Amino acid sequence: MKLRQVSDLSDFSRGHWLRELLCRGEEPRHVRSSPDGQHLLLLQESRPPTLPRVVAFQRHSIAGADLERSWQPPQPALVGLHFLQSPVVPGSWVLALVWEHGRTEVWHFVVAVGWQLLQTLELCQGARARVVSVCGQGASLVWCEERPPLGAHSDTSKCAFRFCVCARALELGEQGVRLGTVRMVLHNSPEYQVLASPQHVFLVPASAGFATTSKFLLIWHPEKAEFTITAPSAGFIHSKVLRSSSESDFRKLLLGSVGLLSCFAPLDIHTSAVCNSGGLLLVSTKGSVSVVEPDGTQRHIFDLEGSPLVQGSPVQLKTFGSILACVLAGVLYLVNQNSGRLVEKAVLSMKEVHFLESEGEEDSIQFLSQTGIYSFSFSKPEDSSRPEPCLVEMVFEEACRYYQRRSLSSSKLTVEKLKKGGTFQAPVVLAAILQHSLHQKQKQARGLQDTYAKLLSTMSLELQSYMSLELLKACVVCAPESEVESYCKELVEQEVSRILQSDMDKDNLAYLNSVFTSFPKAAWKATRSCLQLQQNGDGLLVARATPEVWKKVLCQPQLEEVGQNGMAPLFELICASFLRFKPKWLPSFVELTQQYVSSSWSYSSKEGPEGRVPLYKRALGVLARKNKHSEADDEMELELLLCSKRPKAVLQALHLLIRLKQWQRVVEVAEKFSKLSPLLNKEIFITLLAEFAQHRELDPYLARLWLLCPAELSASDILTTVLQHLPHSQEDPVPFSSEGNQLTVGLLKPLLQRVVQRPSVQDEMYSDALQSTTFPPPTPPREH
Repeated sequence: MKLRQVSDLSDFSRGHWLRELLCRGEEPRHVRSSPDGQHLLLLQESRPPTLPRVVAFQRHSIAGADLERSWQPPQPALVGLHFLQSPVVPGSWVLALVWEHGRTEVWHFVVAVGWQLLQTLELCQGARARVVSVCGQGASLVWCEERPPLGAHSDTSKCAFRFCVCARALELGEQGVRLGTVRMVLHNSPEYQVLASPQHVFLVPASAGFATTSKFLLIWHPEKAEFTITAPSAGFIHSKVLRSSSESDFRKLLLGSVGLLSCFAPLDIHTSAVCNSGGLLLVSTKGSVSVVEPDGTQRHIFDLEGSPLVQGSPVQLKTFGSILACVLAGVLYLVNQNSGRLVEKAVLSMKEVHFLESEGEEDSIQFLSQTGIYSFSFSKPEDSSRPEPCLVEMVFEEACRYYQRRSLSSSKLTVEKLKKGGTFQAPVVLAAILQHSLHQKQKQARGLQDTYAKLLSTMSLELQSYMSLELLKACVVCAPESEVESYCKELVEQEVSRILQSDMDKDNLAYLNSVFTSFPKAAWKATRSCLQLQQNGDGLLVARATPEVWKKVLCQPQLEEVGQNGMAPLFELICASFLRFKPKWLPSFVELTQQYVSSSWSYSSKEGPEGRVPLYKRALGVLARKNKHSEADDEMELELLLCSKRPKAVLQALHLLIRLKQWQRVVEVAEKFSKLSPLLNKEIFITLLAEFAQHRELDPYLARLWLLCPAELSASDILTTVLQHLPHSQEDPVPFSSEGNQLTVGLLKPLLQRVVQRPSVQDEMYSDALQSTTFPPPTPPREH
């Protein structure tokens, strides 16, 4: 990284005065550069007798009228200055100065003429309104204004919600520039600081005065008229579309989320700024730097060194491409936003710096200091045979996590310890192999050690797979929209296959959940490919997956690892895919999985998946989470219960069929599953005998039903069961009923005859004695 001076400020109009203002003790509150980089604006808050003011400086000594405005307290102060898209000349910009009482001045710069005031407009509609925060987005202004209550002694709780957020666009009218109609974004709200990215507006709580409202951020999506409520540290995200202006009430927006939000801790925000990618950069008082994406998710980037930040200590933030620049207490930190790696740390000799826009130069960072404008540029390494720093760091960081999980020591393992210590050689070897393989096509690399070379030949297929995956990712990024879907399918298949070959930890499971959610069809095809699912000639589902893949499928993490973030285990993800794309295959898949379980673990093993929750119950849990229940779901529930062949599941399926009054299938299921065990046979027969006693629906199937009667049941057992389940009549019983649904002895006669004529257990015990050749036995001889 090289530092060079771009300008000593002599190329600016009134450059000596600009240098003088920067060198004074009165620090500018804001420094803004125009989109074309030709103008600098200083918003300066001075102490008496000097007045606060805003001053514009032109580069290359462009001649023309200057822009300088000042105000005398208690006159309304300047709240913000923003460059907006000009409605007059497409592709050009205008400058909007917004004052506290809502007055807005629109300026533009004309070469050889200088600054010209286009129009003075009133931003707010109420005379008592006060603007507390403003930002510019495209050709629109978005602001938060205070609307004081009318009563002098208003309720304190209501006074906290006396603010509203509005938006207006600059338009070209007959008399020049004008403001469009007011768009009410949010009303009856607490005070917010508004920050705009190109497509979104972030609403950051201005203070921690009101406990509940300081626990979350709001993100407004203008194009979709949608608000996202997010408490990033707690992982809470909720979006709501505002279909009418009445729904833009702050309290209605939070309706349904207040109870949950009240449990969260207040936001810890010291500094906030919008980055070029559209996210919101946040710095906590502990020095933690993170980014909140427009969808409400938060990602940690870096931790600043030093003691906790105090209120008033300035932190400068700016993104340049993938690099985050941060200045704190005279120290410049350059951090890679994607990996969180510290690229450079430098102590600055300048007392005060202000970042500027570097148009068209993402590999350089420009900032303004008292002595001029400076630029940091990043130079590429000359020796391309050296390993990629980011890739090597990723190898060591992943190795740290891997060894830390398996370590019995409480001390934290760091990348430096891995590199210096000789205990862990695997990451060192892998880094060397990656260095060799990634650059051998571009430039002749240094030779590897013999042991490394042998390992390289072993890993060659894995490396080819890795390289093809990286190439595929690059194709997805660069491909036209029409080809993205086909690339995504291939990418998802490779990612699912890769994860099924690695440890199924919490991170990999969360990643799989996101893949199945974002690309459901591609994930379904990848699952079929990895499990090698297909139908054979008889129409039966077969799977040729390896035992290792089956173990990943059956992996069921602990409850504390799932549930809180809504993660589902892999088996449940696959079952949900079956239900969505091939529901007829789901029972067969559960049956196949049970066959693998029975061959790998004993029935009562606590280590196997069946030792926790049976697979059919896990599949039924996925079915129960469907939004709408249909007749097909009843049929699916039956199939899942029956395919398990468990006694409780079979009886549950039998009761479900009875409830659905599918008597033909009731008898078929009874005949099929009574053969599994005598105990199940007895339970099925008693269940159907009880149904027979209550109604006449089973009468056409009595001949088949009596064949299922267990041998140990006696006539008295049968009569007792029938009497216990007879329906209770409201009328006095009569000898001869006119109704045709009464149970008669004639219906029971074939069963009772069958049981009575059947030899009993005691008869079989004494059958040998009873089958003597002579009866009665001969008289024994007498002794004389």
